[in-house]
Amino acid sequence: MKEPGLDGRHRDKDGEISRKHGNTLVGTLRKIYGKPFAAGYPDSTKLSDVLLQLNETSLSQLRRDHGTGHLDHKIKEASK
Repeated sequence: MKEPGLDGRHRDKDGEISRKHGNTLVGTLRKIYGKPFAAGYPDSTKLSDVLLQLNETSLSQLRRDHGTGHLDHKIKEASK
């Protein structure tokens, strides 16, 4: 979850995702990752409200796409 930074501090990737994409709705992310994403939460819930409770599968998908720089594009496409 954490990586050492250049100055010896750790960067929390989940916090970075929340800051950049926290207002994204779970319903939008389900268009990208499928119905099981953030299971148990309504489509109208913001990512920032559920990020810390996501199951490993949903969180891994987000981290992978955020790490490769693809998350922004996928969210824009799903929001159309």
